[in-house]
Formats: sequence, C-alpha cells, structure tokens
Amino acid sequence: MTNRKHLRDTPRKLTPQIVRPYGDTTGDGMIQVSFTLPLPHDKRAEGAALQLAKKMGMDPALVVHAKPIGPDFTFFVVYGSSNHLVDLGQVHVQEREFPLLSPKEVSLAIKRGLRRRLVVVGACIGTDAHTVGIDAILNIKGFAGEKGLEYYSEITVVNLGAQVLVPDLVAKARAAKADAVLVSQVVTQKDAHIHNVSQMTAAFREAYPAGKVPLLVAGGPRFEEGSADRLGVDRIFGRGTTPSEVASYLVHAVVPPATPSRKKAS
Repeated sequence: MTNRKHLRDTPRKLTPQIVRPYGDTTGDGMIQVSFTLPLPHDKRAEGAALQLAKKMGMDPALVVHAKPIGPDFTFFVVYGSSNHLVDLGQVHVQEREFPLLSPKEVSLAIKRGLRRRLVVVGACIGTDAHTVGIDAILNIKGFAGEKGLEYYSEITVVNLGAQVLVPDLVAKARAAKADAVLVSQVVTQKDAHIHNVSQMTAAFREAYPAGKVPLLVAGGPRFEEGSADRLGVDRIFGRGTTPSEVASYLVHAVVPPATPSRKKAS
C-alpha cells in the first residue's frame, strides 16, 4: 500500500533558474559545435578551429573531427567546456495561443463560421525549388502521421509548387479569392527567405485594399521565432510544424466564431 503521507512530505524537484550544458556529468558545461573554415586541412587549420572555439567560450576545447571539403575548406567538430550559463528567466518563447483541433473539428468550425469552404493558396517563392515543406502541410499524404490540408473537407487548397514569382502568387491568390496564403522557404542562403517574404508582404499590401489582405503565413527552418511583425506576415511556423497546427491556426485567425441559432418563438 502506498504511503500517502510520505508522498505528501517528499519535496518536488524544482527546475533551477540557472542551468549549464550537460555532457558527461550534470553541470559540467560540455558542448559540441560544428563549423567550416575556409582553410585547407592541416595543423594550422586545426589551431584556427581551437582559437575560434575559445573565443566562443569553450575552454578547454578539443577538435574531435576534421574533414577536408575540397582543397580549400575544412569541416570541424569541436568538443569542450562552455563558460556560459543560461538564465531561464531571460528565455522568451512564443506559446501557441489556439487549441489544436482534429480534422473533423476544423471542418465543422469552418462550416459553421464561414458557411463556405476556406481557400488556401500555397507556394515556394523566389528561386526556392524545395517543395518538401509546403507539400508536407498541403498534400493529402501530409507529415508526421497527419494528413495535409487537402484532406480537410472544408478547405480548398491551391498548391502552386516551386519557384513562384511574387507577382504570380498575388495574381493567383486574387483569382482564387484566397483566405490565406502559405509560403515555404527552405533555401535560406544570404537571408533569401527574409528578402523573399518581405517582398511578398509588400506586394500583397500594394495589391489589396487596406484590411482586405489575406492571411499571410510563412514557414521554414531558418525563420526566427517572433519575427512575424518584422517581416509583415501574420504567423511564422518553424521546423517540425504539422498540418493540424496550421489548420487549427487558420480556424483561429480566419474563421469567426459561429453564432448560436435562435429558436423561433411559437
């Protein structure tokens, strides 16, 4: 029989406010980082890697892997102790402000709130030819065991695919009378994702009357959390986002709450 008094008296383990990385033992500060230097692989390159690691706050540090990438570059993995601490009181994250809904609940909310199908236009813009992100959300086969938005009975999906020019995206969204526009950006070299999305939001605001711009959503692995306002979009979704999260957000942001029907007086 369980001793309830013992359970009541046992103090719960509290999460510490200040934490250090964990490697071999708790609080030892050990971390592993990887990077590439524009140097041929030799002893001087390894010394440069250790110098960089020390400037990053790793001391002592050890090069545990070094691999040439062609004649002029070297990829490094460095393991060592970090001198930095993490103050959990200074950690700010964006919490999901809407409930996760099942496909049936999403469809029912759209039917009751919009009284028509919700129209979603999706694309990869600019030179981005990687449709894996947008397809994971839109295609019926979906992602992470969930079916994409094409599966939802009350959502009409227009998937424009890859390398869509911003003017074409705006024209297609207007023609489809889109409620929401979803843009995926996987290629992010030289901040291409930021430039492309900023260009897109400016184009939509120029093409639509004030207050009539469809919901603008961007997704991709390199977008910073909390950067939606700066980029001019309504929402940013990052790595690992599932179709149900996007569908639930669309209901939250686009679909007005259904008003209860009034019974006729007898």
